[in-house]
Amino acid sequence: MHQDNYTVIKFGTDGWRGRLAFDFTLENLIKVTVASCQELNYQYYNRLLSKKVLIGFDRRFMANHLAKAIIPYVNACGLEPILSTSYVTTPACSFYVKEMNLLGSLIITASHNPSDWLGLKIKNFQGSSVNSSFTEAVEKRIKLQNAIEPGSNKYEEVDIKRFYLERISSKFNTQFILNKFKEMKIRVFFDSMHGSASNSLDILFKGNGSDIVQGISENNDPYFGGHPPEPLENYIDNLKKILKQEAINDTKTLGIVFDGDGDRIAVIDELGRYCSTQNLLPYFIAYLGLKNKTSNPVLKTVSGSDIITNISKKQNRKVIELPVGFKFIAEKMINEEIFIGGEESGGVGFGEYLPERDGLYAAMTLLNGIAEQSKYLFESLNEIQKEFGPSFYERIDLPFTDNNKKNNLKKFITNNIPNDICNYLVKNVSMTDGIKIRLGNNFWILFRFSGTEPLLRLYCEAPSKDLLDKTLKWSKEFINNE
Repeated sequence: MHQDNYTVIKFGTDGWRGRLAFDFTLENLIKVTVASCQELNYQYYNRLLSKKVLIGFDRRFMANHLAKAIIPYVNACGLEPILSTSYVTTPACSFYVKEMNLLGSLIITASHNPSDWLGLKIKNFQGSSVNSSFTEAVEKRIKLQNAIEPGSNKYEEVDIKRFYLERISSKFNTQFILNKFKEMKIRVFFDSMHGSASNSLDILFKGNGSDIVQGISENNDPYFGGHPPEPLENYIDNLKKILKQEAINDTKTLGIVFDGDGDRIAVIDELGRYCSTQNLLPYFIAYLGLKNKTSNPVLKTVSGSDIITNISKKQNRKVIELPVGFKFIAEKMINEEIFIGGEESGGVGFGEYLPERDGLYAAMTLLNGIAEQSKYLFESLNEIQKEFGPSFYERIDLPFTDNNKKNNLKKFITNNIPNDICNYLVKNVSMTDGIKIRLGNNFWILFRFSGTEPLLRLYCEAPSKDLLDKTLKWSKEFINNE
């Protein structure tokens, strides 16, 4: 193969992804698999003395077949493949790896990307995403173009999904949650967006509570209902409709939505408001902070709300701001004692649980918090806004495919930051990841190119809806002047 073809194999913020039959081909997948296995063996075998590697896959078109197709190449690297018996969430793979002391995991998934994408995530022996130095080493191995002959088709098969769900269920008093929700007249709807979190409730709640907790969008649909399986507000009209229909006779409804591989979460509260991690991470800090009396720090990415910082400081916790990508949070969680970490796009990780984000575990923690406090989610969120806000947030994704123009735009923004924006003085500029311009408390704008998709993302938090709209309008006009 010509060397230029290797430019398509480039890792982003979490794994390697590409469009099916264009960037993501079986040929390229085999190259990434071999290089990943060799690097897993090189970096971790001497620590674990384990050769076992878990292969997981999501519900995307061909994902299960491609998972089987790489087995001979995992064997050829001298490793021992374990294949999931069915589609499985990425966090379930991470959990199994850590619990069973495996070398690592390869997961065929493109997470929240559109339906014509597929990819590969790599998890290390601790269950977290491998770091940038690991993926750079994998890319170097691929460029060497070392050919390898396939090995045997031998593999062990394990029901990873059941193993994971039973263990998660055991961490919560599910009958208490169901009883309390019945008392509070709450019905919960889990929207898996046709992804890997589908059909989990029966095991999670031990066959009980179908009148309290119900799943939707669980059938196998490789088109994910016609939109990317990403827990964004503009993709969950069906969930909103169901919540509204079921909110009758004093019944309150709560919607929890997961992305395609189940590691991210968003919520529709009992008032019908969309709640991203910008709302949920402060809730988790407030609720779990009552139980966790340590002073362990909180991790947030550069796109995270200032409310996270404000509420953490009240608990005397240090807040560390990191680049976007949960692998940066995971690396800190591995090396330090961390209370909680989260990113704006829906990923939350709990320091005492796993150095990885996990949508289903976060959902169960949320339900447990509502039950233990006997307080509706909207009530808790309103209290947080009253004490630590006000805060209004929005992210706008703009298609951006021209790499040359991308570099020019970065230079333009950096070299043309004004002294004031919307009559507010610029206080400081951070370039931890993208270009973040701070204008005040709960007030900033961030320009950042996505690490997984050809998009320019505009993030903004402001102390009023009017100021949010004005600042985003200014931002779009500003980059259009380039």
